[in-house]
Formats: sequence, C-alpha cells, structure tokens
Amino acid sequence: MSTIQKLMSTAKAMIAESKGLLAMDESTPTCNKRFEKLGIPQTEEARRSYREIILTTHGLNESISGVILTDETIRQSKRDGTSFLKIIADAGIIPGIKVDAGAKELAAHPGEKLTEGLDGLRERLQEYSQMGARFAKWRAVIAIGKGIPSRGCIDANACLLALYSSLCQEAGLVPIVEPEVLMDGDHSMDKCLEVTEEVLQTVFNQLYVQKVKLEGIILKPNMILPGLACTKQAAINEVADATVECLLRVVPAAVPGIAFLSGGQSSELASAHLNAMNTRFKSRLPWGLAFSFARAIQQPALEIWKGKEVNLLSAQRALYHWAKCNRNARLGDLA
Repeated sequence: MSTIQKLMSTAKAMIAESKGLLAMDESTPTCNKRFEKLGIPQTEEARRSYREIILTTHGLNESISGVILTDETIRQSKRDGTSFLKIIADAGIIPGIKVDAGAKELAAHPGEKLTEGLDGLRERLQEYSQMGARFAKWRAVIAIGKGIPSRGCIDANACLLALYSSLCQEAGLVPIVEPEVLMDGDHSMDKCLEVTEEVLQTVFNQLYVQKVKLEGIILKPNMILPGLACTKQAAINEVADATVECLLRVVPAAVPGIAFLSGGQSSELASAHLNAMNTRFKSRLPWGLAFSFARAIQQPALEIWKGKEVNLLSAQRALYHWAKCNRNARLGDLA
C-alpha cells in the first residue's frame, strides 16, 4: 500500500460511521488550570490518573475513533504498567499526537498570535510514527477584534499549517488542520462567517502550494458562531445553516472529513449544533461532519471526578454519555 493510500485509509477510519475524535491534548498549563478550579493537585501523577480514567472508560470505542494525545500522555501508562498506547490499540482506537508548541505573540501584530513548533518537527514526527501514532494535530488561533485579524496573521498561520501538513504526510501521519477562529469578543455571527471563510480559503491555497494531498487530511474548524459577548446569540439552526454554507464555499470535496472543535461551547450546545447540521444537510454533503471535542466531552466527567477515586465510575459514566451524545449527533439522531 502506498503512503497516500495509507493516509486515505487512516483519514477515512478517523471519521468512519458515526464516530469522532476525543481531544485529550490540553497543554500542561491548561490542564493544571482546570484542575486548580476543582481542587485537584496540579501534578504529573494527577494528569496521568485522569487520562487513565478517560482511556479505560468501558465502551468509549463505540463513539470515539481516535484520541489526540500530548507528548506527556503518549509516554504514560496505567497504574499497573500497561502503556496507554496499548490500551488505545486494544480498544481499536487510533492514536494521534499534538505537535505544535503553542500560539505566541506575533511580532508587529498586536493582539494576534502565531503558532510555533516547526523546529525539529520532522524528527519528532518520525519518532511518534514509530511509537504508533497515525495522525497529528496543529492548532492555529485567529482572533477577531478591532482591525484584526490582519492579512499578515492569516497568511503566516496558513503557511505554517501547510508546512506542518506536508511534513506529517511525509512521515505517514494524517494531519489534522485546525485553524480556529476564536469565540472571544462581541463580534456578530456574520463577522465570524466572513473571517472563517477568508481563513479557510487561505489555508487551502497554502495546502495546495505545499503539495498536501487533501484526501489524506482532516479539517478541524470552528463552527460559525457570534462572539461570546455578542448581545445577539444565534439559534441552533442558524448556526448549522451558516456553518454548512461557509464550508460548502471553501472546503474541497476531496477532503474526507470535517471534525469540529467545540471552541468553548457547552457540552449541550456543541452536540446540538452538530446534530442540526447532520439532520439538515448530511445527505447533501461531500464530506462527513464529525467532532473533535475536548471540554464538550470531558468537562462533565472532570467536574464529577475532582481527583477522588470514589468518583471514578461516575466520571466514566458521564464521559461515556457525552461521547454517545456526539455519536448520535453525527447520525442526526440526538434526542
């Protein structure tokens, strides 16, 4: 099987049937902040214990096709010494790895950021591939505000996403391409639509320039939503309509699947929006609409667990429930 055939096979498996991706790739500072709010120790062992709870949830593979790990997590094991990678493989779930080094201030562009992490990426991708990873993730962040995003910010982030994607495919890993237009701010849904369309057009132009095979990627975009501080919030069907309208304009049919980020939406809203898209448009779309949620699946379980062993099974039940809700949303069958 050729490299592109392997990439296509993995990409199709990542968005197969009614499943989606579980993003458990929060950076250590982000994870520690969430732990601190709930009184959980901010230690490597606490993070390992929490991720063991996630990966050992019975039936997780019914709804989850792949998990996105961090460098820390991909090297960790259960308390009994069984590696997380073995647990993932035994469940028939595809392991992936976050490879960017985070978004840093973009020089000469106040209020805007550029994602770093290209240095040494070729070698890191080769190591992760040898460990068993089959896909990778790189997140770019685009803020909306007064005078931003700028052309410079959009172009720079799109170029890095394309270079990362090319290196991933060289290493035999499917790149998740994640250009996130942030929900922060008071902008309207129309403004989000305008910016997201421009960002995605630029990203796909750069993917073409860098000779990335679109059949071997997964797109991870934001939904079209008004800013969190906007006085006029949108109805569920309005979000579904605007999001699909945007994607149909700019995402080539060669892309096998789109796995949305939740972007700070509540568990209920993220699932409801995905459900509305699949209910209204699924039969007419060239690509599958799936999910790649982090907080929208994990947060209820984390709030139940609170670092206490006695809450483990209840936390796993909550995780299973929200994973299943998003499976149903993929089917357009969310009750």
